[in-house]
Amino acid sequence: MSSEAPRTGPAGPAAPGPGGLLLCRAEPGSVAPVAHLLRERLLLGGAGEGWSVLVPEGRPWLHDGEPVDRVMTGWATALAVGAPWPVLALWWDADRAGFTLASGFRRPVGYVWLANGTPAGEDEAMRTFAARLGLDPVLDVQALDQLAKPGSGDDAPARLRALLAFLTRAGVSLPAGLTPGEPADRLRAAAAALPDTRAVERPPWREAVRTELDAVDSSRLGPWMPWSGTPRSRALALAQMTAGLPLTVLAARRRNAGWAATGALLLAHGALSLAYEALRPRD
Repeated sequence: MSSEAPRTGPAGPAAPGPGGLLLCRAEPGSVAPVAHLLRERLLLGGAGEGWSVLVPEGRPWLHDGEPVDRVMTGWATALAVGAPWPVLALWWDADRAGFTLASGFRRPVGYVWLANGTPAGEDEAMRTFAARLGLDPVLDVQALDQLAKPGSGDDAPARLRALLAFLTRAGVSLPAGLTPGEPADRLRAAAAALPDTRAVERPPWREAVRTELDAVDSSRLGPWMPWSGTPRSRALALAQMTAGLPLTVLAARRRNAGWAATGALLLAHGALSLAYEALRPRD
């Protein structure tokens, strides 16, 4: 791996503009219903066998002044708690780049590099990352550890590109043009030009509720929310509402769209699960 260090002076290329990508370990048809619940403008397409990619418009960091890493982490967490598959967020700006892997209700794991490629994450993060993706605990972890060592000469976006190259063994294959380090508008243009890309627009409220109830009814949201009408499932729904309310309030105060989406999703899942229990036909 090699690339030139980023230069911010007038004679060299500008530092990377903020941007991000969301990789979901599921086919686009499974991702679309859950992605609707983020209530953001996204482009959705395939990203290899068993993987999908979501390309956000970038409004929170381009127009609202929110840090791209917080927004992307919040969105990944929101998607992961609403689905049985993990979500990998890749993000970058002029100062840093990194990734966050979210999976269910487990604490997200991530890593950060400074603009010049200097590692700034925890050593254990790469091992946890490999374990949650089901990678080889010896050979794959050894390869990932190389990304957490200084002195390679790669800048931060190049580290992310090396991570994606490594993840080809897990089936990841990003379409041409979706390259870490590119600003959000270029990513959107590249994604829009792909033949299998679909737009994920903010759905009407009634449609969002119907989608959520259908997901609850058919148990497509995975083992984290198995609705059986038992005291345990009702307790889980109440726990989701209890966790979602303060998170939503805190996110609103801090104007953090990513965590607001997570809180809203928790509230929606809890409330709709209880509503479904109250309205479902009885045997």
